[in-house]
Amino acid sequence: MSRVEQPSRRALLAAAVAAAAVTGGAIPATARAASRAGAGGGAAGPGRDSARRPVDYRAWTTLGDWRRGTVRGARPVAGARPGVVIGAPAGTVDYADPHTGTTATWEYATWTSPVHRLAVPSTEVIASWNAHTPGGTWIQVELKGTYSDGTDTPWYVMGRWTAGDGEQDIRRTSVDDQGDGRSSIWTDTFSIDDASTGLRLASYRLRLTLHRRPGTRTTPTVWRLGAMGSDVPDRFTVPASTPGYAGELRVPRYSQEIHKGQYPEYDNGGEAWCSPTSSQMIIEYWGGRLTEDQLAWVDPSYADPQICHAARYTYDNQYEGCGNWPFNAAYAATFKGLQGVVTRLGSLTDLETLIAAGIPAITSQSFLEEELTGSGYGTSGHLMTVIGFTADGDVIANDPASDDNDAVRRVYRRREWENIWLRTKRYNASGKVVSGTGGVCYLYFPAHPGPRQRKALAAVGVR
Repeated sequence: MSRVEQPSRRALLAAAVAAAAVTGGAIPATARAASRAGAGGGAAGPGRDSARRPVDYRAWTTLGDWRRGTVRGARPVAGARPGVVIGAPAGTVDYADPHTGTTATWEYATWTSPVHRLAVPSTEVIASWNAHTPGGTWIQVELKGTYSDGTDTPWYVMGRWTAGDGEQDIRRTSVDDQGDGRSSIWTDTFSIDDASTGLRLASYRLRLTLHRRPGTRTTPTVWRLGAMGSDVPDRFTVPASTPGYAGELRVPRYSQEIHKGQYPEYDNGGEAWCSPTSSQMIIEYWGGRLTEDQLAWVDPSYADPQICHAARYTYDNQYEGCGNWPFNAAYAATFKGLQGVVTRLGSLTDLETLIAAGIPAITSQSFLEEELTGSGYGTSGHLMTVIGFTADGDVIANDPASDDNDAVRRVYRRREWENIWLRTKRYNASGKVVSGTGGVCYLYFPAHPGPRQRKALAAVGVR
């Protein structure tokens, strides 16, 4: 969790977002990105209308999917998890890493998806991916869309990603200052600059570029590539849902707060690690474990070293934080047998469907302290893990913004929690209108889900 609604570099940038929303002006990329980051990755963005599902999530995961793409040097591969790899490289490219100051030459290959026409012409699109990137390899994900008026966007970089950060690796990064005067990229999110004009993104393609050191046979492998498009109305309140399921999953409990001051190079330490802490909880719920060798770099006096590890390996060097949504999903998928996606849900009914099938979810929300009874804090953006529902329908959450691990399990009032998660507008502590979080969530689940899990995921639009 961030400092409790107090002024900071990010809070001041968030004010620019609110001002631009009122005037209809463009928002600097750094301002929009910072506004959703105060607690380590809470997001700005729209929620969902209860009468329909204004979300379109599409992923490429099967051998047939990969074969339908256009390749330049890439090659689809079969197996338990079909994917795409470098075959015969298409050529070489020089990349000047802005975070290391070094320039290196890389072999590359590309895979480009077919055009996907959005069932929901969208104001926002978030890409996410699952990949294996051995040392000396990395991937770039790009999006090019067609607007509802028939014109095209440029190719936008949605992320440059590698699992590692060794000497052979680039530094994983988002890319700022991308826009064409009609849409922009805010860290990990494509957004229409002025949705009130009626302009929407009607379709898109994703382009995947795989890189490796020249002369090697090593290759990244990408198993899942997808994007979520959404178009949700601005609103301060959302319709109430009716409780429909009671139950609780046994998810490990970890506090981010016990890591305050640890490894400040990763977003000022644990105080801002809500996203990786939540990710690690669900990774371990599914059986993901880090080895002693992987954790050897962590100070042995620190409790729960895996949280420090998660922060380091979700860190976005441009965003300067651990709350990049696709980077967290990609980190989860580095654990054997797991996959992760970023999407939007529309109600607590959706979460009940997932919990009933054994799938916990990481949700993003922002609120004043008085808006969430029992929280003990307010935040401009915070991630927590929903693990169940009481008999009265209240939300059981593992909230990493807790003093210690024993205090992580919380019960929050259903109506309060639902509204702060799904609304798109809210008032901050200064009375300014700022963005709500809009139903964004991370979903981590088995690479081969069982029938009940598949049915629940399909019910919320994830396949």
